[in-house]
Amino acid sequence: MVMASEDIERLIKEQFPDATIHIEDLAGDGDHYSASIVSEAFRGKSRVQQHQMVYDALQGNMGGVLHALALKTAAPQ
Repeated sequence: MVMASEDIERLIKEQFPDATIHIEDLAGDGDHYSASIVSEAFRGKSRVQQHQMVYDALQGNMGGVLHALALKTAAPQ
């Protein structure tokens, strides 16, 4: 079972409505993605905290249905 990029984006947008999100399927298999996420919610947070916030938004799918997700997170410039 794989997770569509649209589902990943929807879950992230639910948690971070202001986010600008770019998702790329790295292997073409629906199982290995890269995501760039820019949200004001990340301001003042460490990179680890930002990534934990995204994993929380994915509602337990990370490591299960979603095998690999390379994250780039940032607050807006």
